[in-house]
Amino acid sequence: MGAARLLVDIEVLEFLRARMTREQEDLVRRFREIAAAPANHSDFPETDASGRRVEVHVFGKFAIKYWDDLAAMQVKRLDVHPADRRAR
Repeated sequence: MGAARLLVDIEVLEFLRARMTREQEDLVRRFREIAAAPANHSDFPETDASGRRVEVHVFGKFAIKYWDDLAAMQVKRLDVHPADRRAR
């Protein structure tokens, strides 16, 4: 089975645009790695406002939140923020 299709929230793109080039490249590389094997990158789960399980992956100084839609073969990127900031 190949990597899932990666869907990224517009706020994540805006966050990336504000980062230095090296951080952008590192984050995009990690996004692709998560899409290829989402279960291998979850550090801990959270529950979003709708009750859905959301995985959180701490990558250096960033926290990446995503959920894996197995039926649609999609990984949905919900949020990226500094890891020391409380999740929204």
